[in-house]
Amino acid sequence: MEPAKGKRVTVMVADDNDDVRRLFGLQLRALGYLVVEAANGQEALELARQSPPSLILMNIHMPVLDGLAATRAIRDSEELRNTAIVAYSSYPSGLTRERALTAGCNEYVPRRECVDQLPSIVRLFADRS
Repeated sequence: MEPAKGKRVTVMVADDNDDVRRLFGLQLRALGYLVVEAANGQEALELARQSPPSLILMNIHMPVLDGLAATRAIRDSEELRNTAIVAYSSYPSGLTRERALTAGCNEYVPRRECVDQLPSIVRLFADRS
């Protein structure tokens, strides 16, 4: 299950939890993706502006700038407007998905499901570019 042939697709993991970034990064690298890590929403926004990824896996609850605010800023940026963003959270609720989609995320997945379904999620969103 590798990215599109002849192309190294970049996926950003934006999460303030080092262990989550490390876990997602290991899985993504094993699947053949380039991985960029951000420890908060502001860092994700800055890194995305420097080198736009194909997909951002965005934790909603982060310091400095949360994932929803970062998503809105990304959607306001002409060069990043079409970047796929999949939000996730350890604190899911019925409103979390609605808030994520309203902010501009392409999808919302509870963190546990994101871990379990990471290859499918990434293939669906990152490999489309």
